[in-house]
Amino acid sequence: MDQPGSLSSGHASLADWLTWLETLSPAEIDLGLDRVLEVLDRLQVARPDRVIHVAGTNGKGSSVAMLEALFLKPGDRIGSYTSPHVTRYNERIRINGEPVSDAQIIAAFERVEAVRQSVPLTYFEYGTLAAIVIFESSQVDTAILEVGMGGRLDAVNAIEPDAGIITNVSLDHCVWLGEDIESIAVEKAGILRSDKPFVFGAADVPDSILVSAEKLGADLLLPGRDFEYTKDADNNTWSWSGRRLKLTGLEMPALSGDIQLRNAAAVLALVEALLLDELLDRELLNGAFGGLQLAGRCQTIRTDRKWLLDVAHNAEAASVLSDHLADMDTSARTIAIIGMLQDKDLSGIVSPLLDHVDSWIAVSADAARALPGRELAAGIAHLSDKPCLIADSPAEAMEHAREQTTAKDLILVTGSFYVVGPALEWLKSNAR
Repeated sequence: MDQPGSLSSGHASLADWLTWLETLSPAEIDLGLDRVLEVLDRLQVARPDRVIHVAGTNGKGSSVAMLEALFLKPGDRIGSYTSPHVTRYNERIRINGEPVSDAQIIAAFERVEAVRQSVPLTYFEYGTLAAIVIFESSQVDTAILEVGMGGRLDAVNAIEPDAGIITNVSLDHCVWLGEDIESIAVEKAGILRSDKPFVFGAADVPDSILVSAEKLGADLLLPGRDFEYTKDADNNTWSWSGRRLKLTGLEMPALSGDIQLRNAAAVLALVEALLLDELLDRELLNGAFGGLQLAGRCQTIRTDRKWLLDVAHNAEAASVLSDHLADMDTSARTIAIIGMLQDKDLSGIVSPLLDHVDSWIAVSADAARALPGRELAAGIAHLSDKPCLIADSPAEAMEHAREQTTAKDLILVTGSFYVVGPALEWLKSNAR
């Protein structure tokens, strides 16, 4: 691979850059703000008029998509940054809902590299700085930034927010964030700021969140106190009320699962706290939330088989997926293709799905930190009396699942972005 100088010469492809970025830091994950702040200061990049942080264990991608859809009113330019991507790196950086081009990303990488000098940025840190560069060059009015891991020491936290959402806190990334909910919550609370509105989306609020908000003087909005929502199952509608406003008869969001109402309610609470009442219009909301699509989140694809793709990579996400499976037609068989990373809770992810899966195919996820397929299969065998095969690749698993099922069966692909992404690519090339 070329050295930094030749990469910035204009001849390297985006794939070349991404491969090279993986070599910059000795650690794939290295939490801390010093490196990002140093390079950010050298970049002298202009900050957007409004910056919103979205942190939490689950529901971040959905919340970013909802905020993005709402803020896309005429005249405004919206920049969104999320991670990881499902199939293409470009998905991480969007302008007005559309992924940016390879050329835009390369130009941003070149600008970061021009000032980085010897600072050993991680892959995620480099991408975060590139997103901010692109948002400046695109003259976005609002930047919506998804926190990658935790909050306090995440690269995104180097960009000062005006407001934010913490969707929820559950056990995930324990190696880096802590072994219990309260420890993880301390890290998530790191995005809070004095006198600025931040919404906590879940009903169970860790004490660490409350203590941090009080100590900082943040304006913390909580469900059941500052906003609430209800579902009218008979009419398939929902209602929301906040500190000042109330909305009834809202259409259900297009994203699957009742959990999306929790995400939507938190988004509306933040919009109200920002005094953007013009966005809290029933027709606008129905149009924004009714057209949402999010790859790999309870995503159903019908070819000659029925596929369900969901990136559930922790216990809470697996529980939500289990509820979704329970609501589906269970008269046919379900075969699950699963892969995950080594730091994930195997039992926490697999156990909620046991009652819904008739057979398993374990595969190594397409990532450096992947749990080997054989180890995953052994763990599943320990938890379940259902058969579990081992595939050498996601493609092999997909083909085998297709051969072993009929059109009425369900093929579930889950456990990681690094399994669902290759599955989506396979489906694009092999749809029948």
